[in-house]
Amino acid sequence: MITVFIRAIILYALLIFAVRLMGKRQIGELQPSELAITILVSNLATLPIEEPGEPLLKGILPILTLCALDVLLSLLSGKFRGFRSLMSGNPVVIIRDGVIDVRAMKELRFTTDDLVQSLRIQGIFDISEVQFAVVETTGNVSAYPKFPNRNTTNADMKISGENSNPPQLIIDNGKLVRQGLDEIKMTENALNTVLSKEDVTVDEIFMMTAESQSKYTIIKRG
Repeated sequence: MITVFIRAIILYALLIFAVRLMGKRQIGELQPSELAITILVSNLATLPIEEPGEPLLKGILPILTLCALDVLLSLLSGKFRGFRSLMSGNPVVIIRDGVIDVRAMKELRFTTDDLVQSLRIQGIFDISEVQFAVVETTGNVSAYPKFPNRNTTNADMKISGENSNPPQLIIDNGKLVRQGLDEIKMTENALNTVLSKEDVTVDEIFMMTAESQSKYTIIKRG
C-alpha cells in the first residue's frame, strides 16, 4: 500500500511537470495532436499504480517521451506552416457576408445547435447579426458582428483618456504578492502607508488589488 501511495505521488508530480511543459491550454483549446498525447499520458500514468509489480520507470519513460514529442511537434508547427496545417488543420469560414455556408458546416459535421451555442457564448443570440464567423482549429467559433451590432468604443465616441494597466493582486490571503507590487511600481513603504491609513495589517487582509497608491481595493478577512 505504501508503494502504491509513493508511486501515485511521483506520477502526480510528473504529470504536473508534463502539463506545464506542454503549455497552458484548456482542454477545449487543445489541437488534435495535443489531445492525443494528453490522453495517452493519462493512461500511461495509471499503469504503474494499478500494477505495483511493474517497474515505475516503465511509466515514466513513455510519459517523458510523449512530452518530448509534443514539444518537438510544437517547434515544427511554429517553423513550418505546412506542417502546422497537416497536424492541426486550418480555420474554416462558416458565415461570410452574413450568409451561412451550409456546405462547410456539413464538412465539419457542425450542427446548427453547435453554431447557435458558440454564438451565444459570445453574447450573440441572433445569427442575422453576424457578418463573418470562423471555426478555429480548436473547434471554437470566432464571430465578427455586422456594423450596426458592434460595440461602441471610446475611439468611436472620440473620448480621450490615458492607457492604464488593470489592477494587480497585491495581497493574497494575508500574504504579500511582490510580483504585483513590482508590476504597478509600488514600494513596500508606500503599501505600508496605505495600510496605516486604512488601519489594517497585511495579516488582516483577505485580498487587496491596486492600480496605484491612490487607487486600490481592500477586502478584509471574514
